[in-house]
Amino acid sequence: MGIVEQAKNFVAEKVAQMPVPEATVEDVDLKGFGLDGITLLAKVSISNPYTVPIPVGEITYTVNSAGATIASGSVPDPGSLKANGKTVLDVTVKVANTAVVSLLRDVTADWDIDYSLELKMIADFPVIGDVTIPVSYQGVMKLPTFADLFRGNSEPSADASVV
Repeated sequence: MGIVEQAKNFVAEKVAQMPVPEATVEDVDLKGFGLDGITLLAKVSISNPYTVPIPVGEITYTVNSAGATIASGSVPDPGSLKANGKTVLDVTVKVANTAVVSLLRDVTADWDIDYSLELKMIADFPVIGDVTIPVSYQGVMKLPTFADLFRGNSEPSADASVV
């Protein structure tokens, strides 16, 4: 084996052993609704094991419910990860009215929305380049009942689990 091959193997081995930032979805809330659809807000917590901040170039998302993709998009340039710490990024997800209408079967069955959220964060590491950090999240968004509206408890709750 030549010296170039040995160098490639050495670098590949070292890169494979490097710690990478870890991300989890802390919460997904209903941010608002209007004539164009509903807006969800996902709070994503990312821990950075490095002593330098790491810029996040883009976050892409896909929301699935009732066996269909109801929203997809991206958040360009959401910021940087704090050095040796935890950073919480807000990901705003817009769900069009046409997708909301397709959820009516699920809502009428149990008055909640079962969903999954797939995120891919693209971090820009110096020297190495772009690294994609995937995050999966499944949750249930409970919708308020008419009784909740009259009692003043109109905030929907979200129960979720990380996959």
